[in-house]
Amino acid sequence: MDKVILVDNFDNEIGTMEKLEAHIKGELHRAFSVFILNSSNELLLQQRASSKYHSPDLWTNSCCSHPAPGEAILESANKRLIHEMGMQAELKIVDNFIYHCEFENGLIEHEFDYVIVGYSDATPSINSSEVKDYRWVSFNDLKSEMEVNPENFTFWFKDIIAQNKFCF
Repeated sequence: MDKVILVDNFDNEIGTMEKLEAHIKGELHRAFSVFILNSSNELLLQQRASSKYHSPDLWTNSCCSHPAPGEAILESANKRLIHEMGMQAELKIVDNFIYHCEFENGLIEHEFDYVIVGYSDATPSINSSEVKDYRWVSFNDLKSEMEVNPENFTFWFKDIIAQNKFCF
């Protein structure tokens, strides 16, 4: 059973909870969103697997998840990047923010999200239980696509781009 770290608005740990329960109750918990850029300054996007319990089949940042209790954010982000995308990169935290989103299926994302950047020219080897597809995209192409088809992207990814939490 995966647990998440419950936090207050300043990222102080206040407990743990089973991941699905936290998403049912809408409890604020720690998370991270990884953005991998290549040497052509393109962003690696992933399309979430159809089996995901929220936001299936939507395009999003390179990978994202929640650190386990007692696990450092960058350590967890590196593990998750390997697990989802089959690749490694030197990662760096560049920002954080809190977001809240209620989904049609009743689940609630309420996360203190760390925005993390890394660089790699490796070809991803995706984990099909997590990721349906991937692609590299320029910032201009991404912005244009988000304007025309915003429904194709995850809420948090659009929020990060809109708030300029990550700009490449």
